[in-house]
Amino acid sequence: MFRPLRVVVATASALLLATACNSASSGGTAASSVRGVTADTIKVGGIVSMTTASGYSKKDTDLGARARYDRANAEGGVNGRRIEYLGAEDDGQDPAKNLAAARKLVQRDQVFAVSPMSSVTFAGADFLDAQKVPTVGWGTLPSFCGPAHLYGFNGCLVPMPGGTLNQTWPESLAVVLGGARGKSVALIAGDNDAGKFGIRTFTQGFKAAGFRVPYAKAVVPATSMPSDWSAYTKEILRSGPGGGAPDAVVSVMQTPYNIGLFTALKRSGYRGVLSDPTDYDPGLLAKDATRQALDGVHVLLQFQPFESDSPAMRQFKDDIRKAAGGKDVPLSMHTLTGYMSADLFLAIAARAGKDLTVDSFQKAADGFSDTGTLVGDRAEPRGKKESFGCGALVRLKDGRYEVAVPFTCYPPIPFA
Repeated sequence: MFRPLRVVVATASALLLATACNSASSGGTAASSVRGVTADTIKVGGIVSMTTASGYSKKDTDLGARARYDRANAEGGVNGRRIEYLGAEDDGQDPAKNLAAARKLVQRDQVFAVSPMSSVTFAGADFLDAQKVPTVGWGTLPSFCGPAHLYGFNGCLVPMPGGTLNQTWPESLAVVLGGARGKSVALIAGDNDAGKFGIRTFTQGFKAAGFRVPYAKAVVPATSMPSDWSAYTKEILRSGPGGGAPDAVVSVMQTPYNIGLFTALKRSGYRGVLSDPTDYDPGLLAKDATRQALDGVHVLLQFQPFESDSPAMRQFKDDIRKAAGGKDVPLSMHTLTGYMSADLFLAIAARAGKDLTVDSFQKAADGFSDTGTLVGDRAEPRGKKESFGCGALVRLKDGRYEVAVPFTCYPPIPFA
């Protein structure tokens, strides 16, 4: 007897589905077997703190990433595949939102990679690593130091014991102060995990460079900026030799906090060196009060200053201009964070070859190296334990940034 037509069709459909599944599981095309990868595209998303309670924003990170992906696509993509960049999710510096963003990108949007990831919180780190999602971002958190699938675009900046420390900040400030011998530095940070870890690492780094560190505390509320800084400034200004002021005050905090702290220190009569790692942003110069608060501040950079004229810097500026619709937009370290996160992802993906999988990406990363980038020489898996060791100091003077200590690569030291 002949079976009803609908039974035959259903059986044939099931056989076709089974055949397709077997093909995918036994080495079929990447388009059918790898999350976020088709025959001609690679899907990538980002996680960035676009909005925060303090008003501080890293939104330019998204523009930087988009600019680099745009150029890659204009040049033919990665081994023939275009980058489908979904843009960055805003985590608002909220751990719960950070994890939610990671889950959305992987489970709903089905991305192959997350690049960039830039925030002071990375609650989604364990999830992304467990899901084997290649993730590239600013390695200012311990999560970028060790996990197999997470990469800092300039390496691991907060290593665990057994790794190394980048000495750009202490060595550069030693140049500014005419040497570290006999000089004292006060370190202050926010009362959060990143601040506490920053105090730990920089205390060791400055001491190793020859500085005395009489004050090193992560005590500033991380969720509500102080309206009165006097309790902090009084303690700092009495922490130096003989109860006097230290030679330098180093803030491991974000811009709104730095403005408040530095303004209070200046009003108290402090004349020493002020330094931080975040306030390199021409957009900050638009307001007189902000410009005055940051005047004279030495800002740590872990990349070539925008004032340099290297081929890599010229390419970066051209890419950003094109992504901004042909306009010259203010450049910030967040713009470069996004750009270089995308750049490292693209460099490793290109070496993975046409058969792009998580495994092939990981194999390409193991033993990866290149030279002459905007962050210096890069190498993996070394970047899992240490930074790429290069940086500069710029100083805001008379409303303009100037290079105080040129981009230099310093030998790292062991982190205990």
